[in-house]
Amino acid sequence: MIVIDKENRVFTLRTKNTTYQMKADQHNVLIHTYYGPRVGDSDLSYLVRYADRACAPNPPEAGLDRTYSLNTIPQEYSTCGVGDFRLPSIEVEYPDGSRAADLRLTDWEVERGKYELDGLPFFHGAEGSTLRLYLEDLAADLVVELTYGVFEDCDLITRSVEVHNYGKAPVRLCQCASLCLDFLRSDLDLITFNGCHLMERAPDRAPLRSGIQGVGSVRGTSSHQHNPFVVLCDRDANEDYGLCYGAMLLYSGNFQALVEASQYDNARLVMGINPCQFCWTLEPGQSFTAPEAALVCSPRGFGQMSRQFHRAIREHLIQDPHAGARRPVLINNWEATYFDFDADKLVDFAKTAAPLGVELLVMDDGWFGKRDDDNSGLGDWTVNQKKLPGGLEALVPRIQALGMSFGIWIEPEMISEDSDLYREHPDWALRIPGRTPARGRNQLVLDFSRPEIRQHVYGQIKAVLSSADIAYVKWDMNRSLSDVWSAALPAERQGEVYHRYVLGVYEILDQLRRDFPHILIEGCAGGGGRFDAGMLYYTPQIWCSDNTDAIDRLRIQYGTSFCYPVSAMGAHVSAVPNEANGRVTPLETRGTVAMSGTFGYEMDPNQTTPEEREAIKQQIAFFKEHYDLIQRGDYYRLTDPFANGPYTAWEQVAPDRREALVSLVSGTIHAAAPFLTLRLKGLDPQLTYQVNGGASYPGDALMNAGYPVPVMTGDYQSLQLHLTAL
Repeated sequence: MIVIDKENRVFTLRTKNTTYQMKADQHNVLIHTYYGPRVGDSDLSYLVRYADRACAPNPPEAGLDRTYSLNTIPQEYSTCGVGDFRLPSIEVEYPDGSRAADLRLTDWEVERGKYELDGLPFFHGAEGSTLRLYLEDLAADLVVELTYGVFEDCDLITRSVEVHNYGKAPVRLCQCASLCLDFLRSDLDLITFNGCHLMERAPDRAPLRSGIQGVGSVRGTSSHQHNPFVVLCDRDANEDYGLCYGAMLLYSGNFQALVEASQYDNARLVMGINPCQFCWTLEPGQSFTAPEAALVCSPRGFGQMSRQFHRAIREHLIQDPHAGARRPVLINNWEATYFDFDADKLVDFAKTAAPLGVELLVMDDGWFGKRDDDNSGLGDWTVNQKKLPGGLEALVPRIQALGMSFGIWIEPEMISEDSDLYREHPDWALRIPGRTPARGRNQLVLDFSRPEIRQHVYGQIKAVLSSADIAYVKWDMNRSLSDVWSAALPAERQGEVYHRYVLGVYEILDQLRRDFPHILIEGCAGGGGRFDAGMLYYTPQIWCSDNTDAIDRLRIQYGTSFCYPVSAMGAHVSAVPNEANGRVTPLETRGTVAMSGTFGYEMDPNQTTPEEREAIKQQIAFFKEHYDLIQRGDYYRLTDPFANGPYTAWEQVAPDRREALVSLVSGTIHAAAPFLTLRLKGLDPQLTYQVNGGASYPGDALMNAGYPVPVMTGDYQSLQLHLTAL
């Protein structure tokens, strides 16, 4: 709900449990007055204090009032060069070389339904509402349009920024953040989600200190190293207690999220496109749209915050081609064969996998061009007839005859120097004239900022997808961007390439969805290198990590769950010893962990024993039976795997609280281990629950007293408890 006090120019956004408020003050500066647990619609600007602060400039409108300074008041969208020396949200270079922005509110609009963005991902839904605020730099004919979307039931507030040049000369946009959030306090902790390839999105928590701290990426992707999602919270906040704010950026390229604790114990969060190597020229009459950002405020800890994000992503971001229907259980041949496969070997896979309940066979890297290793072939998206005689037209019906659908792997953004495409168009790769480019995985990156390159590559892929009944596409991207320079842009516009690249990726993904609406697309970037809300708008699921080890995955999926739902996490059961770390874990445990994701297999089924195949069959049957509970239930983190406790546990609870699934994986087992009790969450205290069809326990007892964990023998054992209300 959006409430506007026109007389006092107070703008209040209300969700089910939170309030967000802004006000245009006496000098038309848009100040931020409050964001937190829901309160009434009264003017909260009384919280803003004014005092004469030495060395703090005063705007000309303030006259002799030395108590009014942009450097001390909380602002809705911070500027630079006119008296606020804290983190700026926008920086503009004008024709005279000056860099200043002095924004004042001039108008506003309210619309029914949630706004949409052209060429960028966004949360969508007719039940949302939209507020547009227009801030103008009167000296420069520059208008900054702040747009807010409100989803009441999800407690979600979205923000977008559009900059319009109404002047008579070009201007250069050097920074344009999507989100600025000022706090009248700095006694907060900052949580970021960091890591590396094979170990992504580990929570990193630290108290705010004086100065600036944060995370970002200049890799051309959101990256394995840092995620475009951060949390600010009370110092004592935990899963179930304390005030916390989650902020995500719907963007898949270079980003930055910075927090500044200022001299007067205030804090400011600024989040958006990383200004490093970014500069966008706005000609007269042109506009620039920044990516959308989204906020959730939880008065009851991280768990509630996560569940609100999960619901919003499932219901208002992901555009699922299956319209909520159950997605297929798949098997991928990569870890089983790498590049060494042919049509008969894939059919043998399917013959063994189909009776186990596997529904989709995915053919990974190596099916196209001259591609027998990772040194050649990228860019030549035609079927390798030596491996697949007769092409997909011949192979796919053989798989379908076994009762399975078929999917393929692609990496459209990349090019090998040993490829027909590179030999014909070497200038299509990102590379700086006069420099030998750096390589990653012995490949270069195509300049997806150029439409002719995108359409050429997409034309090849479209022909392949049209040649047979393809049900699934895995879109991979296996290196960071370097040597970023485009032959299509003049020198003064090279700062636009990184962002135009991301827009190009989005354009092709959108075209792929429109041309093949039935195809399920899974995102991937060396595993979890582009696991962000921007990609989830186009791909309903993303390969969570190239690390499939069940014990490492406990940590990876735990950190991911702070923002992203189970239904978005690509997770597979792989063979042991695991290729990433050599660890051996029981098949049951590998299934339990992968089940808290999209679920599938990454192994050669013909190398399994009859006992293992029977166990796989039971795993798949269990997953299918409890699919809705696992994929759409409310998610509760019961333990923290980074605490190195005796076990890791999590829980999914049905929306009506009449059913729950508890999963537990033990660590290393020691002799004479203590007896353990696990307290559950999210149940109805008034109901009685039967566990695995046996003993029954009151809901309040299971949550407050707990459930006795059985004594386990052997390392890395797993346990699943299915609770049903009597």
